[in-house]
Amino acid sequence: MRGRFITLEGGEGAGKTTLIQALADKLRQRGLDVVVTREPGGTPGAEVLREILLTGATDRWSPMTEALLMYAARVDHVERLIAPALQGGAWVLSDRFADSTTAYQGAAGGVPIERIKLLHQAALGNFKPDLTLILDVNPTIGIERTIARGEDATRFERFDPGFHGRLRRAFLDIADNEPDRCVVIDGGEAADIVFRHAVSTIDEHLGARLL
Repeated sequence: MRGRFITLEGGEGAGKTTLIQALADKLRQRGLDVVVTREPGGTPGAEVLREILLTGATDRWSPMTEALLMYAARVDHVERLIAPALQGGAWVLSDRFADSTTAYQGAAGGVPIERIKLLHQAALGNFKPDLTLILDVNPTIGIERTIARGEDATRFERFDPGFHGRLRRAFLDIADNEPDRCVVIDGGEAADIVFRHAVSTIDEHLGARLL
């Protein structure tokens, strides 16, 4: 039986990394085989591209160049990790996937959305997640969280506040346009509340019976 593919999306500091580990633990407690991964990255080749994309000056790449690099990494990620894991029956949880390209390089970066859609179709056809959890948080709070982690800021975290505002709106628009696949969760809530909402959403949409 094919596994399930769940992605977590949202702006910087939305709480995706914390939530994805908690969900993986919960799914494993139910005896499921779980693969946790991330984008950009997830495979050795894609991790090389991650380093290129997330470091350097904010104007190092144009949004279109970023989109092409993202999809180069994504194709390798799907072919070498995600698709084989799903075929083997595993549940794959990914911290970001294609919606991030639509939001970051498309709506917030200025690449026409239709061009992003054509790029996805050429690279991956109709491949998409079974369920996407979009963590929505005020961009100011999200950036404050990233600063509190004490890590060096990525290129995207250093973009101006207007970019992060457009990013938030983009993710909400994605959810509005694909309500059968996407569910918005208030990422400003306490971590345990966010977790319970995510678990109930997975139960409802995928029949995982985690509760």
